Amino acid sequence: MKNIGMVGIGMMGHGIASNIVKRDFQLGVFEHPGNQPLDDLKAAGATTFTSLKALAAQSDAIILVLTGSPQVEAVLQGADGILEGLRPGAVVIDCSTAIPSSTARVADAVEAAGGRFLDSPMTRTPKEAAEGRLNLLVGGDAALLEECLPLLKCFAENITHVGPVGAGHSMKLLHNYVSLGMVTLLSEAAACAQRNGVAPAAFVDVLAKGGGGGIALERLKPFLLSGDVSGLRFSVANARKDLDYYNTMATDAGTHKAIAAAVLSTLEQALARAPEALVPELPAILGRT
Repeated sequence: MKNIGMVGIGMMGHGIASNIVKRDFQLGVFEHPGNQPLDDLKAAGATTFTSLKALAAQSDAIILVLTGSPQVEAVLQGADGILEGLRPGAVVIDCSTAIPSSTARVADAVEAAGGRFLDSPMTRTPKEAAEGRLNLLVGGDAALLEECLPLLKCFAENITHVGPVGAGHSMKLLHNYVSLGMVTLLSEAAACAQRNGVAPAAFVDVLAKGGGGGIALERLKPFLLSGDVSGLRFSVANARKDLDYYNTMATDAGTHKAIAAAVLSTLEQALARAPEALVPELPAILGRT
């Protein structure tokens, strides 16, 4: 496995690509208006492609870092798409956040085209992507994962085999539901605290020393204390998308989702008020009259 293709060089994808190109791999990337600047990757030896089919024809493995299921389905199955040029035995590694039912269909299509498939969504942030310290939640064949480890270890610190195809994407939605749900709950409480005369520093300090401490509070803390959004550079739009995917997964599974539905509704209201906002800004958005 020497030639690696990548589709989706956004904030996360750029960090992944920068680590791959440093190692003993030949990297090809698909040119797209949504990419981060590619100059540094090209200077390090990456080549660019304007055709997904052509990129696939040159790749032993193809990593997708896309917004969600519609984008994954489009780049794989669309005209001049990846499946049209896929090499026999090539591996498609989907690091996107996706709906598991879509993942199952995509995996079947990849296998029908002669390829192999892993779903390998990520946790952590663009900072850890650039540092090569992501967490990967992998669904698929254990032997195939073992074969791909030298590549995945270029950009991941922790790699967990969750189960069969689709289990990685399921675990990512579970993770994001819990983590974003906690952030949304804390944001709503912070908005209420402000309306009731509780100083932000006191709000943070009491929760941190009691039952409200944890990663979610730490990521909100910079915004609550000084308006700094750097603790969680994740858009409300993407948070809403992930909660929508979680609700779809829960509906498909027939499981209880009253709290998930409420979190989704809250994020939809916040998005309507501030379409470009980042998640740490939720306390201010929810505090508006």
